[in-house]
Amino acid sequence: MVTVTNYAVRKTKDDKRFITLELSGKVELVQSQETGKFYATRRRCSIPSTFDEHVAKSIIGTEIEGEIVRVQSDPYEFTNPQTGEVMSLAYSWAYQPVGETETIGETRVTIMDEA
Repeated sequence: MVTVTNYAVRKTKDDKRFITLELSGKVELVQSQETGKFYATRRRCSIPSTFDEHVAKSIIGTEIEGEIVRVQSDPYEFTNPQTGEVMSLAYSWAYQPVGETETIGETRVTIMDEA
């Protein structure tokens, strides 16, 4: 299960507005490969929607069947704001509905949650 935790108003290249939903998975403990320390985080991604802002706001907290899965991507650097550790990542997160093999909404790591 994933939870709708937020929404954002975005613009297309043609300057048209649309709404994305932020989906979040469960809290996980992950061990840093650099320091060996554990930190709490959760998988998150954004998916496009056809909702207006009123509907998007009203469904925050809704649970959806499926999971957020790791997908390969071009390498990019990410700095953990809590530790200053610079990581080279080659993956992003995407939503995968139950029973499907395709994913929706690849999202790079941009922030890590504190527990």
